Amino acid sequence: MNGLVLAVLAAVIATVLAGIGSAKGVGGAGQASMGVLSEDPSKFGKMLVLTLLPGTQGLYGFIVGFLIIANCGVLGGNIPDTAHGLAFLAAACAIGIGGLVSGIEQGKTAVSGVAMTAKDDKNFSKAMVSITLVEIYALLSFIVSLLAVISIPNLQF
Repeated sequence: MNGLVLAVLAAVIATVLAGIGSAKGVGGAGQASMGVLSEDPSKFGKMLVLTLLPGTQGLYGFIVGFLIIANCGVLGGNIPDTAHGLAFLAAACAIGIGGLVSGIEQGKTAVSGVAMTAKDDKNFSKAMVSITLVEIYALLSFIVSLLAVISIPNLQF
């Protein structure tokens, strides 16, 4: 398998896995929010924020996937050899797997935050803190992938 194929596979893994996590997370939170909004449309802004938070993982995966594509010869530059392709693949796993798991788990936390906020608007900030704690792990995965992808073209194997 040549390096270009591995690098493109890496971009797909980063984008698709993180996107699945976000889609599941946003979908669950969105369903819960719709139930609240059917009873109290004035809570739209708060429900929107709680629903959007699990969507960041998909964005992180997209950024990493785009950077891989930009650095692997598809949009210009040098086509990677097999070692560099494997390095891109390894780098993509951090945000791919981290985004998948954290997106799903953040969505579950957001559903609970929606329920708390539906009962009392004063619980919104507490819900935000809990949901943001899960976001930290998505950010850590993103940073690892980002730093790796940026440095891979300069590595000598």
